[in-house]
Amino acid sequence: MQKIHPFLWFDDQAEEAMNFYVSIFKNSKILNVVRYGESGPGPKGSVMTADFELEGQRFTALNGGPHFKFTEAVSFVVDCKDQAEVDELWDRLTEGGQASQCAWLKDKFGLSWQIVPTVLVELLSDPDRAKAGRVMQAMMQMTKIDIAKLRAA
Repeated sequence: MQKIHPFLWFDDQAEEAMNFYVSIFKNSKILNVVRYGESGPGPKGSVMTADFELEGQRFTALNGGPHFKFTEAVSFVVDCKDQAEVDELWDRLTEGGQASQCAWLKDKFGLSWQIVPTVLVELLSDPDRAKAGRVMQAMMQMTKIDIAKLRAA
């Protein structure tokens, strides 16, 4: 069991979010769903918590009501091996959500993600600091990262 894992507060979409995320990431599964009973505080039978795993990372989603919202202060970085993986995850996670700058997006639940090709870190760490600077400038113009354009910078 993972000692530390993210705990995500939703208004009433914990189960919907869990199912959405599990449908997107290939190595994923639902672990457990706990429903409210007679003593509440949610409606009897509704989801209280939903535990799931995405690519080996455990998450818990809570239906806690409208008290808290997600912000960009916390995001999940997804390391992608190639452009096809970047494209697939970007397209799926932005469905009903919102694209932002430099690989960032908000999904339809307002949760922030960064869809980052692993080659980006290599290019930004290039010993040729002028090349690394051009890569940074190119990235700053992008929403979804385009590996070919980064390599050409």
